[in-house]
This record gives sequence, C-alpha cells and structure tokens, in this order.
Amino acid sequence: MREELAAQPIPADGRPFGDVLAEFREKIAPYPFGNGHPRFLAWVNSPPHPAGIAADALAAAMNPSVAGGDHAAVHIEHQVVRWFADAAGFPAGSGGLLVSGGSTATLTALAVARHRAAARAGIDVRAAGLQGDARFAVYVGEEGHGSARKAVELLGLGSAWVRTVAVGGDFRMDPDHLRTLIAADRARGVHPVAVVASAGTTNTGAIDPLDEIADVCAELDVWLHVDGAYGLPALLFLDEYAHHRPGLSRVDSIAMDPHKWLYAPIDAGLVLLRDPALARDAFSLVPAYLRTDDEPWFSEFGFEQTRPFRALKIWFLLHHLGTRGYADLIRHDLAMADRLAAAVEADEDLELLARGLSVVCFRGRPAGVRLDELDAQNRRVLADVQRDAFLAGTTVNGVFGLRACVVNPGTTAADIDAVLELVRSAVRRGPAGPPA
Repeated sequence: MREELAAQPIPADGRPFGDVLAEFREKIAPYPFGNGHPRFLAWVNSPPHPAGIAADALAAAMNPSVAGGDHAAVHIEHQVVRWFADAAGFPAGSGGLLVSGGSTATLTALAVARHRAAARAGIDVRAAGLQGDARFAVYVGEEGHGSARKAVELLGLGSAWVRTVAVGGDFRMDPDHLRTLIAADRARGVHPVAVVASAGTTNTGAIDPLDEIADVCAELDVWLHVDGAYGLPALLFLDEYAHHRPGLSRVDSIAMDPHKWLYAPIDAGLVLLRDPALARDAFSLVPAYLRTDDEPWFSEFGFEQTRPFRALKIWFLLHHLGTRGYADLIRHDLAMADRLAAAVEADEDLELLARGLSVVCFRGRPAGVRLDELDAQNRRVLADVQRDAFLAGTTVNGVFGLRACVVNPGTTAADIDAVLELVRSAVRRGPAGPPA
C-alpha cells in the first residue's frame, strides 16, 4: 500500500464521489491504527466515542475559525474550559484554551512560565529573546513525559537545563529532592522557570504528590505545571482519586487530552491556566483590524490564529455521558487493569513491575532463566504476543517488560484473559523457543 500511494501522482481529473468512497473502503479503511480493537493495550490511544465522531462531523460542517469573535463555537469553548477549570478547583477568572494535544498544551503553559521567569530576571523575552547570559531551568520527574523536554528545547531554554527530579519506589516525584535542586540552582544564579509534575505518567501511571510539590513551589515561588494528559479525568471525576484535588487546585497550569481518557476523537488537547492574563502577555499580538474592546480572542492566549471547533465534541460527550457516565467508563478500564495485575501477581512465571491508574507493567520471569537472559526473552514474548494483541515494550527500573494500558470501555474480561494466555504461552516456550 505504501509503495502504491507513494507512486500515485496528484489527480488531474476528478471522479464521482462514490468511486472515491469505494477506494477508501477498499484501500484505507481496512488498515486502521488499531486502537479501536479491545486488545489494543499498548498506548494511551482510546477509541472515539460515537457521539464524539458525530460532533466532529457537525463541527467540520460549521467550519468556523475559533480565533475569536461572537459566535457559537467561541462560547462553547469558553464553557468547556470553564467546566474543567471548575472541576480542577481553579478560582473564578481562570481560563485556558483547547489545543491539538498534551504536548502543545505543555508547550503553551511553559511558554507562559518562561515569559514570567524572564520578566522577573529583567528580560523582555518577546523583544530580546534569550540572547544574554541568563540561565533558566525546568524541573521534570524521572517518569515525566518527553514532551516537557521537547518544549524546553523549542522555547530556547536548552535541554541541558532540564533538571531531573528523582522518584521513589512508587515512581512518584520526590518533593525533597525537588526543593534541593531548586535551591541549589538559585544559589548559582539560575532562574527556575517551572516544575512539571504528572497526574498519571505514561509509563507507569504514577501520580505525583501534587500537594507536597505545590508546597515546594509556593515556598520557592516557582510555576507549577501538571501534565495530566492521560490521568487527569480519573482525578476529576472519580471519588477514589479525590484526595489529589486539593493539590491540583493549587497549580498554575494543567495539560489534559480529552482524546485520551475522555474518548474524544483526535485532536483534542486542553491547557488550563490559573491566571490567563499571563498567557495574554506572552502571546497576544493583535493587529488593528482584529483588536476588540470586548472579550479577548482565544488567539491572544496561544500560538494558533486559525483554530478548529475542537470544543463541540467535548461539549457533546459531556452532555451525553455526564461526569457520572465518564466515571463509570473509566472505572471499567481500571477494573480491567486490576484484573490483569491480579493475574500477573498470582502467576509464578510472571512478575509485576509497576501498577498505576490503568497501566500495568510486567514481564515473564520463569524459573530457571538467568536474570541476564530475561530482557531478551521478554522481547521475544512481546513479538509473539503482538501477532494477536498489542502490548508495548517498556523499561521499568532498568529491566525490559511488557506494558498494558486499558483505555477502551470495549475491553472485556475475556480480552484480558486472552492476552494473559498469549503471554503465558510465549513465556512457556522459553528463551530459545520457536515462534508461534
């Protein structure tokens, strides 16, 4: 298929729509990414809810640019942002905007934090850039997502100034180590830009101790950003995670992906900002023909000028499911992850490596296999399993293992049991066993 597409020239003459649709049905639809399958457990890519699919089509039909103005799409986005800001415990007057995903949400938040840190260092970063001798640092946990480092590089801060904060045995950021790193940097004349904490790390599902980290950031006056791209919905909608909300309500910015655990079609990212005026200071560049005395445009709070109607699918889904309906779907995913983790712990040939939210990391560890052979065996196990199910490979505490992440309400107990049997069969074949 790839070769055929690469060789096909741009069409000079059109064809009937039915013919194009037939080609789609024959050559494109049979080859999806696969995240709709109930045994797709590799990455945090949920299947889209049908209501979100319908809403996306309606948004495309309306086709507004949600840069600003006084039309329905703008007001729907304001409402959706306010709903999540309220759920996170942010104060009145907070805000945010919808973006393409968690990476862009984190980039947006850190751009605002950089602007604030530079101003405090006496630098107008918008006019002068980072051309001087000032040094700026960003603090990310060992389990933090790579998008934070990428954002630091794009913002011109330099990845050499990403400080890695240690995590404990539970994979959660160590607040004491964070305090030590910031204090040491300040003593050397380095300007802290932001701390990036996680509300559900991608690799292990760990939730950092947000309240304790907020204490450190308040004490040292450093911006606190939370990457909740994957895990935030559990914190917002499930009573079981309500104890994280006091810390969440104290942060300066949050990133979340409704296209992950809220089952919205891609793309749908969200950045929440405690003080949106700081984002306007960092981004607003309004020509005279767009300037307004009314409510500022969304385009003044981020990089995009032309912006799609992302809010409609989230608005539809929240009206259709409600927070209680979402809680039920997420609990289902958690229950399936619990089933997998419990079966791993009960199996003498398997070893649980990490468990957080709906993430389960584990590996085969049968008797008689040397420790230095286990990584190679588990790589072969992964290759065998991926013929019939999709797990990811990962590294936890320096060893290679298998990673499952359940974000599909269509995944059943039978699917979990079938995946487990595939893993067990592959493990039993041994390090040098033949492929299935």
